[in-house]
Amino acid sequence: MKLEITERLSFAAGTPFGETGPYERLKARFHGAVDPAQQPITDIALAPTDRDGLVRYSADVVILRPTDPARGNRRLFVDWGNRGNKRALRAFNDAPQTNDPITPAHAGNGFLFRRGYSIVFAAWQGDLLPGDGRMLLDLPIAHHNGQPLRGRIRTEIVGRPDCDTLPLSGWPSTRSHPTVSLDTTKATLIRRRYPGSAPETLHPSAWHFARIQGQPGERAIVPCRETIHLPGGFQPGWIYELIYEAEAPLILGLGHAAIRDLVSHLRHAPETPTPGIERAYGWGPSQTGRAIRDFIFHGFNADHEARRVFDGLIPHVAGAGRLNTARFANLSVAAGQQYEDHFNPADSFPFAYASCTDPITGRTDAILKRPATDPLVIHTQTATEYWQRRGSLVHTDPTGRDLPIPANVRLFHWSSTQHNIDLPDTPDPAIRNRLNVVATTALARAMLDAMDRWATDGTPPPESRIPTVADGTLVSYDTWRRQFPAIPGAALPREPSDLPHIDYGPHAAQGILREPPAIDTSRHHTVLVPAVDRDGNELAGVRAPMVAAPLATYTGWNLRTRGHGHGAMHQFSGSTIPFADSAEERAMTNDPRPAIAERYPDRDAYVAAITAAASALCREGLMLAEDVPRAEAAAANWHAPRHDVKLP
Repeated sequence: MKLEITERLSFAAGTPFGETGPYERLKARFHGAVDPAQQPITDIALAPTDRDGLVRYSADVVILRPTDPARGNRRLFVDWGNRGNKRALRAFNDAPQTNDPITPAHAGNGFLFRRGYSIVFAAWQGDLLPGDGRMLLDLPIAHHNGQPLRGRIRTEIVGRPDCDTLPLSGWPSTRSHPTVSLDTTKATLIRRRYPGSAPETLHPSAWHFARIQGQPGERAIVPCRETIHLPGGFQPGWIYELIYEAEAPLILGLGHAAIRDLVSHLRHAPETPTPGIERAYGWGPSQTGRAIRDFIFHGFNADHEARRVFDGLIPHVAGAGRLNTARFANLSVAAGQQYEDHFNPADSFPFAYASCTDPITGRTDAILKRPATDPLVIHTQTATEYWQRRGSLVHTDPTGRDLPIPANVRLFHWSSTQHNIDLPDTPDPAIRNRLNVVATTALARAMLDAMDRWATDGTPPPESRIPTVADGTLVSYDTWRRQFPAIPGAALPREPSDLPHIDYGPHAAQGILREPPAIDTSRHHTVLVPAVDRDGNELAGVRAPMVAAPLATYTGWNLRTRGHGHGAMHQFSGSTIPFADSAEERAMTNDPRPAIAERYPDRDAYVAAITAAASALCREGLMLAEDVPRAEAAAANWHAPRHDVKLP
């Protein structure tokens, strides 16, 4: 193992952060090697080896560390990096999103720096393409008899306006598996209006393995093994599926080994740039939350000397998923949603940290099953995960019964919030409602402090806060529908689908998939959703101040508009459905929810309600004291620009 430092710069123009002092930024390349006989990685035996019989890889690394490491807190904080992007400073420091953190503005409120963490951004996703500062991991290709491995695969594309050419991966930032043949008669392209609609097969002459070259008037169709061209364009909102023979799959599971070996190196190597580390924590949202859960499940939290790698891990908004690192996988593809990506095998048993039995297969398993090296886990999720990511299966068995929560796990549902923390500058024409505007970064800061106390001296975090079947706060869709208020003009989502039994083929564990997979809807895992109050806001979990003192109904779901899959839930979007401003407006619109003026006589009353809610969370260890005045200041202008409240 070797960490090659390529750049060293002062961070934030030398700004000192409390007792920690100033920081510096290191850019590096980590070169690793593994013995293929000792790795639980799909197709590792098909990777080329060096003269020592080892499989090699190399990864981008960026470290923000105290200029004087002795003044730090002797803790690593690892940002797994969502699709190669650095997310932690946005999520914990309220900093602007950037993949090149260097200026004082990129430090945000300074939280992680004032705490003294050595912050590590590490590449783990091997199928990304260079660009926009993404963190890259170089991986070997699987070979058979000296040639790149081949196989039949499927890729899904949702049509978008004014688009006639796309990479086969469906993602411009993600490597495509090249087609073996440019002959479209050897492939199949179908499209559906909705996921359950009858498929329409496009004639092989209607599309090409090709890309477009040149400006309008001089455009040429150029054969290409990594792109698909559909003259006339992909129909917006339609779901396209391409099944073709591809080649050259990457050994994607090496991404887990890269994180394991890098963190072990930073903790234990004689010449590490992060000396004296006593604890290591990791965090990742969405795709990277699934990666963390998969990392634990496959036993990567033990290094080559059987030492625990991470003391604590915080998967965020992962839902019940793990990672699909099977042969020909596409790691950028989101796990299954109501409308798209149904067949991504990210949602596969086991879903829970606790042990339980799958009634379909008879298998008993758990994500946590190695007490000697399992980390402490704080799993956080929003309302969106219950609706779009089968979040109830994190803490229920496949039949919908509450599971016990292991002693080394805390589960927190951030009530009535959405998957993403960022709000776009311009509205998305595919989305019906305004996005969910509830601010949650203060909750993340409290979780990290709680994890540090837990791992350092055994001080337990607050008890888990989740909806449960036992207390009636985790319910069926039919029950939720009866609870949700009759808001004028509000369209409601269809039931989030129970997870059907999906058969990916007899050797799916080794990455040999059946495409398309066989689906048995007669056997399924039960998915439940959080119960709501008279406003439509969720009862159980951690209520952020904006939910405890609401100005709207906040949901974890949003709906697609006409021409974009009308009526289906939209990706991982939530909704803000504002209250009426006044009693007169409420009466005129027949809105059953009390109006804003009926809840808060004036701005000061709203500020007081927000402050009281923040203070209560602080007393319970779910917010930090420093965040109470922040919430109060934001409320002074009715949380503008997140809300548009204009009252006398």
